[in-house]
Amino acid sequence: MINTAESVTFCHPDKICDQISDAILDECLMFDVNSRVAVETMGGHGKIFLMGEITTNAQINYIKVAEDVYRNLTGKDIYVSSHIVEQSPDIAIGVDTGGAGDQGVQIGYACNENEAKIPHEMYLARKLLKPYKVDGKSQVTVVDGRIDSVVLSIQGKRPSYLKRHIYDVCGEVDAYCNNTGSFEIGGFDADSGVTGRKIVVDSYGPRVPVGGGAFSGKDPTKVDRSGAYMARFIALNILKETNLIENEVLVKLGYVIGKAEPLMAVAEIRRQSRRGNNLQVVETFDIDQKKFDCRPQAIIERFDLKRPIYLDLAKNGHFGIKSYPWENV
Repeated sequence: MINTAESVTFCHPDKICDQISDAILDECLMFDVNSRVAVETMGGHGKIFLMGEITTNAQINYIKVAEDVYRNLTGKDIYVSSHIVEQSPDIAIGVDTGGAGDQGVQIGYACNENEAKIPHEMYLARKLLKPYKVDGKSQVTVVDGRIDSVVLSIQGKRPSYLKRHIYDVCGEVDAYCNNTGSFEIGGFDADSGVTGRKIVVDSYGPRVPVGGGAFSGKDPTKVDRSGAYMARFIALNILKETNLIENEVLVKLGYVIGKAEPLMAVAEIRRQSRRGNNLQVVETFDIDQKKFDCRPQAIIERFDLKRPIYLDLAKNGHFGIKSYPWENV
């Protein structure tokens, strides 16, 4: 079995945009816990554009929030243009009564391949980037449980330095380091970014399906975000209950706008085939929603999601970090 996953640093252009969107969400929640936020950020080449819908009693200077995040990350100033309006009242009709803020499918996953309970190729791709506070990307390929190759591109670093770092983390594997020979210009100086363009990086890597919805810039009434955290929590609990090291668990939730209960709430327990390297689904069942209440308001209350915690999530990742409440079974 061959699996590959990539990750990016928090100074990658797309992650800069995720952090700006979530910093605006945090600022709104700090002063009004019932803020409704759906903000997209696009940036690059000296400019940032904010677009979206916010309904809040907080008095927030969105431009200043974006400027501060960018300055803290890069030490540079940047032009910011804001085009944020109030949320549509058509959406509020369903959300005000406790319904989901949108339709959508959310995925949760857990396995026993490492302490983070995420696919090992994703775990390693993230671990390789932890020392770096510049633009960068990693990619790890695992073949039958063995690390086969690593790609590492870090702004301003010599290939020989990066190769030593790869060997320290992964052992002596095929290593491709700043493979064009030079990576001196990064971030918004080299490329543009958009909120939500790293949904696979934010989740579990390409081995695991994604629901399609991004997390950043959305308040927790949006089930793209809260539903995904609940799905992870359920997957971790089921994994612990099954108590087999080779098991992995996939959870699927499906919502409709304005309705609290999901239309779909199912789990799959999967296991390596004894006769080969393919995964087999050994059990599929409906999730007990008396045990795991998947209504948006119940999820918000369980994990205390109306707090300003989201900038850290955009920076450090949404899954596999023990301090997050949905990671504790």
